[in-house]
Amino acid sequence: MMYFHKTPRLIRAIAQEFTWRIPSEEKALYLTFDDGPTPVITEKTLNILEEHEAKATFFCVGKNVMNHPEIFQSIQAAGHHIGNHTFQHLDGWKTGYSQYIRNTLQAKTLIPSTLFRPPYGHITRTQTKALKKHFQLIMWDVLAGDFDAQLSVEKCIQKVLSSVKPGSIVVFHDSMKASPVLLQSLPVILTQLKQEGYSFLPIPYHVR
Repeated sequence: MMYFHKTPRLIRAIAQEFTWRIPSEEKALYLTFDDGPTPVITEKTLNILEEHEAKATFFCVGKNVMNHPEIFQSIQAAGHHIGNHTFQHLDGWKTGYSQYIRNTLQAKTLIPSTLFRPPYGHITRTQTKALKKHFQLIMWDVLAGDFDAQLSVEKCIQKVLSSVKPGSIVVFHDSMKASPVLLQSLPVILTQLKQEGYSFLPIPYHVR
């Protein structure tokens, strides 16, 4: 499985219509969780965040919100922000323009947020142009890789700790697939970064 733990600067420079990080003079990080809400996994994630006094942003799949509205409400009640991740977790590179836009706007009826992240980070130019009218398009500069079955917990921790810097947007996944790595690595990462003086904030609904 080929992916970058640290998004190359060239990609960020070329695709400036997306938010890749949030420049900060303070040691602030923006943790994000994709693909939920997922029973048990999202709830355990929320408990870990609460234990470490961390706030985050959850990019939710519309059908999961529809199926688990109580978990979705608990995310917001805990002070975290929410974002749109399409209704059916569609790959923009493999989905036609009209279907992709329609699916994302369908999710918007359930997820009242100005933030959108394309699943897999895959989105075409025409999809981007259309969705920019409705959302701020949020990507990332650090990918934890918790979805990767070949990645050990220790390696995930090391990759995140060595890649973040003030203002980084970090991607985790509150999904069943990612849970074995996520639930073991997240407490260690939060503990270490907190000791280094970092705070954990939700992505603003109006990114500056």
